[in-house]
Amino acid sequence: MPLTEQQEFRYARHLILDEVGEEGQEKLLKSRVLVVGAGGLGSPLLMYLAAAGVGTLGVVDDDTVDLTNLQRQIVHSTEAVGTSKVDSAAGTLQQINPEVRVERHKLRLDASNAERLVAQYDLVADGSDNFDTRYLLNDVCHRLHKPLVAASLYRFEGQLTTFAAWRGNGGPCLRCVFRDKPPPDEVPRCETAGILGAVAGVLGTMQATEVLKEILGLGESLSGRLMLYDSLSAETRIIKLKRDPDCPTCGKGKAAAA
Repeated sequence: MPLTEQQEFRYARHLILDEVGEEGQEKLLKSRVLVVGAGGLGSPLLMYLAAAGVGTLGVVDDDTVDLTNLQRQIVHSTEAVGTSKVDSAAGTLQQINPEVRVERHKLRLDASNAERLVAQYDLVADGSDNFDTRYLLNDVCHRLHKPLVAASLYRFEGQLTTFAAWRGNGGPCLRCVFRDKPPPDEVPRCETAGILGAVAGVLGTMQATEVLKEILGLGESLSGRLMLYDSLSAETRIIKLKRDPDCPTCGKGKAAAA
């Protein structure tokens, strides 16, 4: 379906990009992206995807907005404190772009619901804050052949990559790089380690860019590469990642890890 006149104005800066154009914008409008977590990463990620015209955004989060969130979780306002993060995020996204359909999933992703949810979308963006969810998404997305754009934060630093080992181009999955989850007490959470709020904005925006690239087929995917961002030195580095032939998720046996 051709773009309406209003859409031509809204997305005008996309349309004049030869690499996007009307065909690319139509791809965005038809796409379905599942964002796991409406927190520090999910906030800028969701806002930029909505502004870009991603047609359907699924938001997964079982938490409520807390005053301590507002230093970095910019999709939420002070008035939203005490309300569901999913509802708060949906309200903001509708203000940014009322054309975008927001599907609200007020739940914690686990083995009982992950496959059903992921199957409904074209691509998954992981903005979660725990390793159980990250490993679960890795296994489910690989099994269902869904690209997984994953980011994480720690104090003044962040990481970003794309997992799509099923493409067969040599890129790994999460378990190829980190076979097992670290012990619960080994990696401090945000509430104990702290986080410079703007770092979440940097990584969330980069994550949104990678999602848009995947949908549009632009540039070079981060599959097989890990981007490291250090805000204190104002540096980014790229580390090449190798697939593990013995990986329990995508290796020889291709058996999904528990």
